[in-house]
Amino acid sequence: MTFDFKFWHYFARHGDLIHNLQENKIRKFNQRLFGIFALGLLLFALSEIWGMNTKSLTPYLAEASWDAYTLARWTSLMGTLLWAGFYMAFHTYGVAFLFSKLTKMTFRSALVMQSYVLAILLIEKALLFFLFAVAGFTMPVSLFSFGPLAATFLDNTIFNYTFIMFFFNQLTIFTALIIAIQYRFVRSFTEFSPKLILLLLILLHTAVALAIGAFSAYVPLEEMLNDFTRGGASIE
Repeated sequence: MTFDFKFWHYFARHGDLIHNLQENKIRKFNQRLFGIFALGLLLFALSEIWGMNTKSLTPYLAEASWDAYTLARWTSLMGTLLWAGFYMAFHTYGVAFLFSKLTKMTFRSALVMQSYVLAILLIEKALLFFLFAVAGFTMPVSLFSFGPLAATFLDNTIFNYTFIMFFFNQLTIFTALIIAIQYRFVRSFTEFSPKLILLLLILLHTAVALAIGAFSAYVPLEEMLNDFTRGGASIE
C-alpha cells in the first residue's frame, strides 16, 4: 500500500509517520521536499536582500559607486542562493546518505527524517531573520543558542575566546529538537541500543559544533569575502 506524505500533518505525528514508512510506500514526498527547498531559497534571498552579511559591500555605497554596488549585490545574491542550495542539499541528501550507511537505515526513511531536520533549521533561521529585521541589526551569534551566554560571561581576553563563543553558538534549543527527531527515527529503523544511539547523536552534534566553531574562529571568511567583492584590493 501507499500513503501520501503530508509534511505539516506529520510534523507533530512522527509516530504515525514512522509506522507508515515501515508498513507502506510513501508518495508525493519529492513534491513536499521541493516545496521546502523553495521556501528555503526564498528565506535566504530575503535575508540577503534585507542586507544580512553584506557589510563588506558598504564601501561601494559610501562612495556612491552605484553600478559597482548594484553588481556586487547581485553577485552576492547569486552566491547566497548557490550556498543555500548546497546547504539544503547537504542537510537532506548528504546527511541522509551518511545515516543510511552508518546505521543501515533505508535511504528513504533517512531522507524523510532529514527533511524535518532541514525544516527546523530553516525555522530557526526564519525566526532569527524576523527578530533581526525588527531590531534593525544583526548579531554573529544565535539568540536561541548558548553563544550570547558565553559572550556575556567569558572574558574576551582569554585564549580561544572566539572559538568557545562560536562552539556554544551551535548548541541551540533547535539542536536538542533535531537530536530528538533523529533519535526517534534511528531507534525505529535500526536495532542499535537506544542509549548508544542517543550517545552517538550527542557526540556527533558536539563534533560538528567543534568543527564549525573552529572554522568560524580561525578561517578569515570575512577578509576573503572582502577581497573577493573588492577585486583583491581595498577601495581607497
